Amino acid sequence: MFTYKNIQLQWLGHAWFLIHYKDKKICIDPFKVQEDVKAEYIFITHKHRDHLSEIDLQKIASLDTIIICPSSCEEALNEFPQKKIFLTSRDTLKLDGFAVQTIPAYNTDKFRSPGILYHAQDEWFVGFIFDFEWTRVYHAGDTDIIPEMKWMAPDIALLPIGGKYTMTPKEATEAAKLIAPQIVIPMHYGNGLSEDVDYLKAHAPCQVVLL
Repeated sequence: MFTYKNIQLQWLGHAWFLIHYKDKKICIDPFKVQEDVKAEYIFITHKHRDHLSEIDLQKIASLDTIIICPSSCEEALNEFPQKKIFLTSRDTLKLDGFAVQTIPAYNTDKFRSPGILYHAQDEWFVGFIFDFEWTRVYHAGDTDIIPEMKWMAPDIALLPIGGKYTMTPKEATEAAKLIAPQIVIPMHYGNGLSEDVDYLKAHAPCQVVLL
């Protein structure tokens, strides 16, 4: 558990984070759920199964949970009775005591096959920027370095460093220079290769916190 100003933040593996804010539990991309969590809000960055996991959503969503995600996730969530809010890649939403903004998330040079990106810009996958009064958190989703990152200046940036599907540690270091956060927390890097984390810690232009 990492405490920063008015939030507590847990990394629970892959791209899954749990944010405790006031009396709310806010989940992002729950995957391989082990903990007994019932969330008030669940945010999903995109429809791939390691981010939109129907089995894991069933574990942590109560009937009162609100699920927030891009419209490309709609079909996969048809059977869920919870309230759902579908966003584009450039929306702002005000919720109970905090606000969230979507930002595009896409690859520029990570290809599934020749000419086919793992995360294409026209699929409208997203990252999220959360504003919790005094604390601003950016969850990048699955992305490469993109122009939309420039000068966000969040307190905390949650950045993928696994390569292949997302940024490498070197690319995440360059992204941190664009984003200008106070703190970077790495995610989406398999079992956690020490050399990847070491590179980020050695070269990032800000504090790196490992969870």
